Amino acid sequence: MATLSDPNGQGMKSLFTVGHSNVEFEQFVKLLRDSTVELLLDVRSRPQSSRFPQFSQPGFGSLLAAEGIAYLFLGEELGGRPDDPDVYRLDGLVDYRSRRKSYAFRAGLERLLKELEGRTLAMMCAEEDPLECHRFLMVCPELVRAGIQPLHIRKGSRIETQEAAENRLLEAAGFGAVAANTLFPDARVEALEKAYELQAGKFGFRVDPLAVDRW
Repeated sequence: MATLSDPNGQGMKSLFTVGHSNVEFEQFVKLLRDSTVELLLDVRSRPQSSRFPQFSQPGFGSLLAAEGIAYLFLGEELGGRPDDPDVYRLDGLVDYRSRRKSYAFRAGLERLLKELEGRTLAMMCAEEDPLECHRFLMVCPELVRAGIQPLHIRKGSRIETQEAAENRLLEAAGFGAVAANTLFPDARVEALEKAYELQAGKFGFRVDPLAVDRW
């Protein structure tokens, strides 16, 4: 099993990601069951939704338990709106690279990897499209580095691989020529890093820059 200290661990494992979006709870449970998910790991910084209260804690966890699906909240460690002022840029945008280096994030990822050893896991946030969510932009690159293959549950239980999602990201960022080019892997890695940065600038959480100074 891969660990954070052993990114080339033997036996690559898969981990699902999913966004609850605006679906009914029953539809959401079907998405999980279609992928045989046993544990839902919630990485929302705030596990509430005023628009879709069926996904708000504490009731959400109880609803899942009634369906035989376990629930674990790791939003404090792996959420996209961290409380740590040191991981925000001067313009108020959360810096995903900096957050990945934090003790809290590393601890959260270690817990995720431990849970993944024993059961099928899905990491959940709100956005249906992973390209618009921190679970893809912040967490998944570190999972890949740790030897984990993210699989993204989309509408209709369609599964999008991490590679396919990254290729979409490259296309959106103007690096489409690199997406399918396997002759120069280093060029793809470089373009992907830039594409992640550009996408985070569009969809990453922002606070008032003055608030950063006050922390």
